[in-house]
Amino acid sequence: MVEIVKTYKQSIPALRFIGIKYGDQDRVNGSYAAKWGEWFESDRFNKLQSLLTNNFKDDYEDANTNIGLMRWKEGEPFEYWIGMFLPEDAVAPEGFGYIDFQASNLGVCWVKGSIPEVYRNELECANKLSEEGHEIIKDEQEAWWFFERYGCPRFTRPDENGNVILDICHFVN
Repeated sequence: MVEIVKTYKQSIPALRFIGIKYGDQDRVNGSYAAKWGEWFESDRFNKLQSLLTNNFKDDYEDANTNIGLMRWKEGEPFEYWIGMFLPEDAVAPEGFGYIDFQASNLGVCWVKGSIPEVYRNELECANKLSEEGHEIIKDEQEAWWFFERYGCPRFTRPDENGNVILDICHFVN
């Protein structure tokens, strides 16, 4: 059973997301798990971790986490990016793209459960955040951005029942 065990608002500095964009055509059995496997096999995260700075880690407590960033807008192709949030002046390595985000706030939900049940709970988290008075915001093009944040050790060390905690985050006012 999946449960939202914690919600909170988090301020983040201006930052640059660096990663690789995928679409619905890249899903295998409805999932991007194969793409994640490619990332780990090719050490892509190590390339990005080398771009982290101590100042950025001080400004953003969840700096050293892998991110599944999503963009959704009615009538446009769904985007799923794998990568990391990095300092706003980080240079994307060859083969990677980037998206800049201004300083803003996140509505964060900790989703506890087994894998794969913790995935695909973005709407439930959006509803929970809205119930708690957070306004989920769109970007300048009227698109929604949200993401999975794989925090250590919450996600990487299952509890005695095999459950992990996946952060699902939405941009909020």
